[in-house]
Amino acid sequence: MPRLLICLITIALLAACNMPSPRFRGLPATTVTVQGSTFDVRVRGKLAEAIRTNSEFAPRFGPIRERAAIAMAQVSGCRVKEVRGDQALALGILDCRKRES
Repeated sequence: MPRLLICLITIALLAACNMPSPRFRGLPATTVTVQGSTFDVRVRGKLAEAIRTNSEFAPRFGPIRERAAIAMAQVSGCRVKEVRGDQALALGILDCRKRES
């Protein structure tokens, strides 16, 4: 019985790996690939969330942050002012002011 319980808990945790954070639940994800990194991107107001869904060996957040910002900009159509988070989940602050011609 303990073995079965451990297996079920492990499966449940793995299934939740690319679940959105509470603020973005219920929103559809747009999948975007940027320079080999694949993200599920969700946008709500002035915030965007990018969850990296592919595996990469020992990724550093610096390059991942830049790729996540590009993915968020593509999905939202806005400039990304700041990106916070880690290699798996990035939160972007958007600047969606209309650009003057």
